Amino acid sequence: MKKTLQCLKPFAPMIILGIILTFTQSMLSLYLPNLMSSIVNNGIVGQDLDEVFRYGRYMLYVTLGFMACAISATFVASRVSAGFANKLRNAIYSKVQKFSLTEYKKISTSSLITRTTNDVTQVQQLTLMSMRMMVQAPLMCIGGIIMALSKNKQLSFLFVIVIPLLLVAIILLAKKILPLFTKLQKLTDRINQVIREKLTGVRVIRAFATQGYERKRYDKANKDIYEVSLKASYRMAILMPVVMFVINMSSVAVVWFGSHLVGDGAMQIGDMMAFMQYAIQVLFSILAVTMLFVMIPRAMVSVKRINEVLDTESVIKEKTEFVPKEKFTKPGEIEFINATFKYLDGDEPVLSDMNFKIEKGQTVAILGGTGSGKTSLLSLIMRFYDITSGTIKVGGVDIKDIPLEQLRDMMGYVPQKSVLFSGTIESNIKYGKQDATEEEMIRAAKISQSYDFINSLDEKFNAPVAQGGTNFSGGQKQRLSIARAIVKNPDIYLFDDSFSALDFQTDKKLREALAENVSGATVVIVAQRVSTVLNADKILFIDEGKIIAQGTHKELYNSCEEYREVVLSQITEEEAINGGK
Repeated sequence: MKKTLQCLKPFAPMIILGIILTFTQSMLSLYLPNLMSSIVNNGIVGQDLDEVFRYGRYMLYVTLGFMACAISATFVASRVSAGFANKLRNAIYSKVQKFSLTEYKKISTSSLITRTTNDVTQVQQLTLMSMRMMVQAPLMCIGGIIMALSKNKQLSFLFVIVIPLLLVAIILLAKKILPLFTKLQKLTDRINQVIREKLTGVRVIRAFATQGYERKRYDKANKDIYEVSLKASYRMAILMPVVMFVINMSSVAVVWFGSHLVGDGAMQIGDMMAFMQYAIQVLFSILAVTMLFVMIPRAMVSVKRINEVLDTESVIKEKTEFVPKEKFTKPGEIEFINATFKYLDGDEPVLSDMNFKIEKGQTVAILGGTGSGKTSLLSLIMRFYDITSGTIKVGGVDIKDIPLEQLRDMMGYVPQKSVLFSGTIESNIKYGKQDATEEEMIRAAKISQSYDFINSLDEKFNAPVAQGGTNFSGGQKQRLSIARAIVKNPDIYLFDDSFSALDFQTDKKLREALAENVSGATVVIVAQRVSTVLNADKILFIDEGKIIAQGTHKELYNSCEEYREVVLSQITEEEAINGGK
């Protein structure tokens, strides 16, 4: 809650201004019935027209002042609520950017989207209502009761009956509504998840002709949210008729009892009219509080969900003091020393006792079966996760002593699944280096073997890229992802099975271009194809999270039976002996 409220701090002066304007508006609103009562009681209406106009102008000025304060207070409340929502969204986004992959798994992507949009909107609406009603309603209620008592104490017994009755109704309904709103937000997460999976997996869904099954999933999620929303709406709908009934019956009671008092001479007609206005103001202020109580349960659920994000601390902790960049004695070098890694929710280590060193400028391939821990190893180098025990060094320095931004800035990473962003080819390639020149961009495109297909497009580098790069083939997306890493010109390249969608000829050309143009950099390649790793300076063969052999292709082929079996399953023995030639 504290972190959420911190986003309101910059708006403290505007909040104070809004309170002052709302207070002035309330005082003017309370003064008007009293002024009207004086005019009626003193018989001014039947007197000289000049006196009537003088009081009329006075009432007009008060009304204009009331209107000016009301408009200004609404404007200030709108600015504060919109600004608060903006700060809150920025705070959530900034926090999520610092999350490790562990936190992303803990709070699902669909839930994070809902919390950043729907939940923030709920809080924004509550802030807007609170700025207007949280100050005005109590003032109108207390002030109205005081003014009503000043007019006639006998009629004021109505408040003793009406106000507790309304408060009990509000509290009972709030208890019934709150659990439904909690459930509603979770169901919103669910329907977002279903829609997201439907849209991102549309090709798979159509390929397997499972549109009917997906439709049922969506209908189930949609029906659940519909039923809960309807139930909450029914319970909320009960409140308004109850309040309006009480307000109308109170007006009838004021007229009924007040007319008897006027007839007995115990009360003037102007005071009765003023009392009725004050009674309506009091009851409408309670109605406003009722509206707030309707919004508060749902907004509080949203606040709780937002706080869960803001209070979640990343398991990746950065130190306050770091090793200076000039102390990096071995730029481009990577070393694992007795490194073991286990996921927080895992029972067994994914990687165990990893010991190896990659020298600067070396090309090292990581080979192994599915689930052997190859991608996890790259994630540890970039510190997406922290190792359970042991040490990982980059440039001769423990990665925990390097700022995350600086660590990842040393690396050009190409993920297993190619990710492109909506925009243009140029904006995607320059994503790795915003100030890249045209020459650097063309060089990266040529090395990644994407220059020819880019040049064949009408708009060349300005060709549009759809969200997720769906307007390009898998191989084209992979080559653009590789170009994005190359243009960065880092000390270390990490390729996570990044050549799988390329044909053998393009794969060969790309590896040759990499060898020629990035020879000074360290290259780590995770691969499934044996042909991709044959010419590597070193091969790490991993099985079940352990390095069972490391060395050149020739060394492993002659000494490691498991490696030899994998090689011969993909190429002939002659090719294996001759290094793929």
